[in-house]
Amino acid sequence: MLAPMEGVTDFHMRKILTAVFAYDRCVTEFIRITNNLYPDRVFLKYCPELTSGGVTESGVPVYVQLLGTDCHFMSLNAKRLVELGAPGIDLNFGCPAKTVNRHGGGSSLLRTPDRVRDIVASVRDAVDPTIPVTAKIRLGFDNTDNLMQIASGIEQAGASGLCVHARTRLDGYKPPAHWAEVKQVRRELSIPITVNGEIWSDSDASMARADSDCVDLMLGRGALAKPDLACRIRASTSNVACYKYTWLDVLDLLEQLLETAVDLPVRYAGNRTKQWLSYLIREYDEASTLFTQIKRLQEIDAMASVIREHRQSLAGG
Repeated sequence: MLAPMEGVTDFHMRKILTAVFAYDRCVTEFIRITNNLYPDRVFLKYCPELTSGGVTESGVPVYVQLLGTDCHFMSLNAKRLVELGAPGIDLNFGCPAKTVNRHGGGSSLLRTPDRVRDIVASVRDAVDPTIPVTAKIRLGFDNTDNLMQIASGIEQAGASGLCVHARTRLDGYKPPAHWAEVKQVRRELSIPITVNGEIWSDSDASMARADSDCVDLMLGRGALAKPDLACRIRASTSNVACYKYTWLDVLDLLEQLLETAVDLPVRYAGNRTKQWLSYLIREYDEASTLFTQIKRLQEIDAMASVIREHRQSLAGG
C-alpha cells in the first residue's frame, strides 16, 4: 500500500506512482474534520479519483483518510464520502504533528483508547457495511502500554483492517522502526494487520514481515526514495518480473510531476519536485547534483530547462 503523506502523496503523485508500480491500495492525505459536513468540492480536492470510481487511472483503489475527534461529524463526512464513491474510509490516529496533536487529533488520541474505539464504531455504523473502514495508528503516544487495548478496541468497533506505524509519537520518524512490537497485535487480532515504518528496501520489507509476522506492508518515504520499491519487493517474494528504474527513468517521473504544477502560484510550483528530489538523493547519486541546480529556482520553466539540460549531459556522457 502507498502511505498517506501530508503534502506529498496527493492526486498527482498517486497517479504517477501507481501507473507503473505494483501497489494494491492508496490512502489520501488526511482531511481534517471539525464540526461541519464539508461540501463535495472539498472531498474532490483531496480525492479527484472520486469522479472515476474511487480508483487511480491504473485502477488502484484510493481510500479517503479522515482525521478528527468528533464521532458525529466524522461519521457524517464518512457517509457522504461513501455516497460520492469512496471505496474505503481510513481513520488517522497516527499523525505526530504538533499542531494536530494540540487540538486532540492524530496520535494524541492514542492516550484515550476508548475514544479511538468510539470514533471507529461511529464511522463503521454510518457507512454501508460493504465499505471497508480501516485505521492507522502508531505504537502509542509516548510508550506502548496501551497498544493492545487500542488495537483490540479498533477490532471490536468493526474495523476492516489496521495499519500500525511501528514507532510511538515520541519516536517521530527517528530510526529504527520497532516492527517486532506489532507481532502481538498481528497474532491476537483477526482482522488484517499492516506494518509501516522504515521500509527502504526489499531486505527491509523482508525483515519487517519477519519481525512483525505481517504480510501486508505500507510504504511511505521509501517509496519516494526508490520509486520502484513496491515492484522490487514483489519480485523478491514471487516470480513477478520487475523492471528496475534507472535515473533516466526517474527523470521522466520528475518531469511528469513538474508538469502538474503549472496552475500553482510561482513560489510553490516547484516545491513538490524539489521535495521528491530530496528523498531520491538517498538512492540516486545524480539526484544530489540536480537538486543543487534547481533548489533556488522558482519558475517551472526554469526548472524544466535545468532538468532537460541535466538529461542531455547524461546522454552526452
